[in-house]
Formats: sequence, C-alpha cells, structure tokens
Amino acid sequence: MTQKIKILITDDHNLIIEGIKYSLQNEKNIDVIATANSAKETMQRLADNEIDIILLDINLPDESGLKLCLKIKQKYKHIQIIGLSNNSQLSFIKEMIQNGASGYLLKNVSNSELISAIEKVYSGKKYFSDDIQDLLIQKSDYTPISVTQREREILVLISEGITSNQIADKLFISPLTADTHRKNLLLKFEASNTAQLIKKASVLGYL
Repeated sequence: MTQKIKILITDDHNLIIEGIKYSLQNEKNIDVIATANSAKETMQRLADNEIDIILLDINLPDESGLKLCLKIKQKYKHIQIIGLSNNSQLSFIKEMIQNGASGYLLKNVSNSELISAIEKVYSGKKYFSDDIQDLLIQKSDYTPISVTQREREILVLISEGITSNQIADKLFISPLTADTHRKNLLLKFEASNTAQLIKKASVLGYL
C-alpha cells in the first residue's frame, strides 16, 4: 500500500483519542490527520482536511454519532466510517450501519484488529468484529440463511465487484449458471440489488 490511509478520530474523551493515536503511530500505512471532540468539530475537520476514514464514537456532546454518520455520508460519500464505541446495543449498531457505516468495533478491540478493520474498510469492504457479528446474527430479525459452498464462493466474488461473466470464467461455469446463482442469492438474502446483498451478507457474517 503506497498511499497512507488518512484518519480522523472523533470521540468526546481526549484520553481515548490519545490512546488510539498511540496505537496507530508506528503504522507506516496509516496517518492520523485530525481529531475532534464533537460533531461540529468533525464537520470542521472534514472541511479543512482530506480524510479517508473516520473512527466515530456514538456519544458526542452536541449530536449523536448516529446522526452525524448519516450527515457525513450525505456530504462526503467517499469517506468511510467505522463506529468505535462502548455501546453494544443492537438498535444503535443497526442504525449506524443503515446510516452508512462500513464497520463497527467496540473500544476493547485489540490494536491488530483495529488496524485490520481500517485496512479492510479502506479497500472498500465491510468490517465488524466477531462479537458484533455474533450479536447481529443472534439477535437479528433475519432468519438463518442456508447458503451452499458454491453460493458462498460466488458471494465472495460478487463482493469483490466481479461480474457474472467473470465469475463464470473463474469458476468454469456458464454465464447463465453464474447469473442464476446471483439471482438466488438476492432472493435468499431478500436483497433488491447487489449493494444490499453485500451489506446484508457482511452484517450476517457470510463475508
């Protein structure tokens, strides 16, 4: 990775911010560009700096991080957001995801997992720590989905942005078969489009 990932940390506790900065300071591919203690400061930092990823807490003094997440994604579509909070309440996690977050971690996350999450989200994928995935699966409104090994292979390829024709070439199947698998996955996950399919599959731990 030649270009550094530019990070903004938003948290109302400076001690948390300093801890995250310290844990990331030796990472050659990651650069903490700015920090903020409130929603207002976050929007100011975004106006003044080029940011790739925001590590965003839910509890802020002037506005909920949930609402701020949506506001940021509406104005800066290219910026990825990772929720980083002590709050493991399912409704908050789901709302954060619905508002555009690409990941969610609890603050007891290890340094190595935080770095993995940042790198994965920067590459355009989703990242939810194991405890968050377990929570989403155990208490989700979605019923368990039966996915075959071949469908799981195709789901991974779809998440990488590969077309049905490319999937067919890669798996030595016909384009019609690849497209049929894609349609079946959309039906199984009750998704209306590919983006929704990938989101639901990520949240439920299939990716």
